[in-house]
Amino acid sequence: MTDVLVLGGTGWLSGRIAERWADAGAVVTCLARGGRDAPYGTALVVGDRNREDAYDEVARREWDEIVDVSSNPDHVAGAVTALGERTRHWTYISTVSVYAADDAPGADESAGLLTLAGPGEDEGYGRAKVRAEASVRAGLAFRAAIVRPGLIVGPGDPTDRFGYWVGRFALAATDDVLVPETVDRGAQVIDVDDLAVFVQAVGREKWTGVVNAVGDPVGLDRLFAEARAIAGHSGALVAADDDWLEEHDVAYWMGTRSLPLWLPGGMPGFWTRSNVLYRLLGGHLRPLRETLERTLGDERARGLDRERLAGLTRPDELALLGEAQR
Repeated sequence: MTDVLVLGGTGWLSGRIAERWADAGAVVTCLARGGRDAPYGTALVVGDRNREDAYDEVARREWDEIVDVSSNPDHVAGAVTALGERTRHWTYISTVSVYAADDAPGADESAGLLTLAGPGEDEGYGRAKVRAEASVRAGLAFRAAIVRPGLIVGPGDPTDRFGYWVGRFALAATDDVLVPETVDRGAQVIDVDDLAVFVQAVGREKWTGVVNAVGDPVGLDRLFAEARAIAGHSGALVAADDDWLEEHDVAYWMGTRSLPLWLPGGMPGFWTRSNVLYRLLGGHLRPLRETLERTLGDERARGLDRERLAGLTRPDELALLGEAQR
């Protein structure tokens, strides 16, 4: 019997990873603070990773596989210290945001990483993941896999980024939608369930190394076209250039009052990273249309006009459309 410990296991991605391991017949334990239930078929151990005794219970056992998704490098380092010698294999879920440059299309896993933050310098998400990766390498050496996903999407996405577009097209129906210019802009997404299956396979095979878990690059024009078709949108797309959007306080990429997935110019490498190794290792990528359909179903269930963590509210968008069309 395979014994698997998922550090987290009750969140969006970590929960799906725990489910995939349980589906494969493993005995799965989730270490989490206990605010949410562990997935069906798994066991929950309550532990706060901010506390020194967080790992006491799970450190008494031997594990075949440990999975960590944390973005807190201190949590990752603490887990490696407490559990690194208690497992045969470790999988750490990092991010393509660890790479230092975004201007080279097609860069693979050998690309340079961000430098660590200096004293008093803001670490940020990418550098935090670089530091976490370093702890995993130092503590696990050749017993660890580091998986670097791109934008993770699909049903249940807590960031509200990818779902904004198919949801907005459905909400707008026959009315206009504000979009950024799409020339030389794109996205690179991976369905959360494809990623979870891959992470389970990496642990099952005890593969070690670093791999980008990213989808195929897709232009924003194609992504919008597919999302519109699935949502049944028949209104017009009103494109605004970068300068106009910035002047009207619309943010790039994520967050409130943003246009999700829109990136500044000069970043083609961010959405064209190599996924050759991912595919060689058997990584699956379902069609974009299927992920969009799954996402739209989730968006409808959660409410197309709900308060979102990313994107424009419909009233704000209508006001901007009024400005843009003058």
